[in-house]
Amino acid sequence: MAADEEITTGAGGSDQRVVRGRLLVATPGMNDPNFDRTVLLVIEHTDEGALAIVLNRPSGLEVADPLPGWGALAAEPGVVFVGGPVAPDAALVVGRVTDPAFDRWAPVIEDLGVLDVGLDPADLGTRVADVRIFAGYAGWSPGQLEGEIDAGAWFVLDGVIDDVLSVDPVDLWADVLHRVDQATLYASHPPQPWLS
Repeated sequence: MAADEEITTGAGGSDQRVVRGRLLVATPGMNDPNFDRTVLLVIEHTDEGALAIVLNRPSGLEVADPLPGWGALAAEPGVVFVGGPVAPDAALVVGRVTDPAFDRWAPVIEDLGVLDVGLDPADLGTRVADVRIFAGYAGWSPGQLEGEIDAGAWFVLDGVIDDVLSVDPVDLWADVLHRVDQATLYASHPPQPWLS
């Protein structure tokens, strides 16, 4: 993304389409603690609603603990990420596919997509690399996400694979905002400005 690329919010006149592969970046005014200072990747958006995963909430649980076979393929940090408040016991596997003919994945951004968690990682060979495991996801009913964007709760940005597989996910919110000229001020916004 170019440094001068325009971000999208509900107040702007630019493209507000929320489609697979775009990022939702919480604005400082986000009032939901589930999404405070989060960056989400939109996995699906249809007339029936939207599904996304939080990219910057690593847990302390090593991937190898609940899913031993996936541990060797896990990108650093090799922990399970809290993908969102919906279905926290469900696992989503997102990874980079090295074999374009591989048919057990749904592309999201270029060669990165959602994999079938039921796959046996030992059978994948070199077809898949750099996976990230998410526990739970975020979901919206029809029109709900669009309403939140119109209310100014989210910036909508183009997705970048390096954001999804960031080795420094805790700083991802500020890092993403620093890339966009109009949002640099937000990136240094303290979590509780009234205490500063």
